Amino acid sequence: MTHTLAPEWQALTTEPDGLSESPFWHPEENRLYWVDIPGRRIGRVRVQGVQPQGAVEYWPLTQEPGCIAPVQGGGLVMALRDGIYLAREWGGPLQALAAAPYDTSKLRFNDGKCDAQGRFWAGSMYEPRDQALGVLYALQDQALQDKAHAATTANGLAWSPDGHTLYWSDTASHCVRAWNFDPATASLSHERVFQQFPIKPAGWVWGDAAAPAYGGRPDGATVDSEGAYWSAQYEGKRLVRLSPAGEVLAVVETPVQCPTMPCFGGADLKTLFITSSRQGRSAAELGLYPLSGCIFAVRVEVAGLPVNFYR
Repeated sequence: MTHTLAPEWQALTTEPDGLSESPFWHPEENRLYWVDIPGRRIGRVRVQGVQPQGAVEYWPLTQEPGCIAPVQGGGLVMALRDGIYLAREWGGPLQALAAAPYDTSKLRFNDGKCDAQGRFWAGSMYEPRDQALGVLYALQDQALQDKAHAATTANGLAWSPDGHTLYWSDTASHCVRAWNFDPATASLSHERVFQQFPIKPAGWVWGDAAAPAYGGRPDGATVDSEGAYWSAQYEGKRLVRLSPAGEVLAVVETPVQCPTMPCFGGADLKTLFITSSRQGRSAAELGLYPLSGCIFAVRVEVAGLPVNFYR
């Protein structure tokens, strides 16, 4: 049976980002980190429970950050438009690790994170959005290696708790795929469709009461300690919790129309955070959801998994 939940979300930020993404909880700092892609900045804030502690800090960048991950020993690894970079401290100089292997006038890095072995992964998105030219890359042996293809907008990267299943979504096709994953070699096999969400109805417009129902499309994702896959449904005003077999276990309503990515944090990993978007949304939608683009938190019953550090 599918459960629909409408929890009381707490806003952690009140200054909206254009498109916040790639959140992670840093257990050593009690901070939540994220990126604002069009704002070309990285944000962070200390959190206690579901309440911010102190001011939000922003680190301005010269390029769009698609995703970030913490580094063992301190710092961040980040995927910018033209490549992967390492910063040893907040606001510090960037060390280039790998150049982007694509045409940066049409593609950029989007969703990504580290695997349990400390390798950094990032998918690309094709900005004209009329071809599935996005690729999933892993930074392996000091080079970016192709791991999966055929996505227009790479999203939803996550691993099962045992590390033997990799999930990856293409937002444009509304599809989440899964592969068998070999942690030792980072190789993928046995590709299959994990969940195919209904395609957006032709002519669907937000706020049109006569428009067909639409549940959104899969954006960023995370996996909890029970192995369930949490998918943010962009334009769907919800998260969907899927079992390891792809069954819909729960639908969690969100306080904005366009949630972009969930993650778990807090000392017990039972605080669920979501990022969101306001970029390109209508004035009517933003009037109803003025905090679109902000970060939100809520307490949940099932713990998540700790973030993986880059090594």
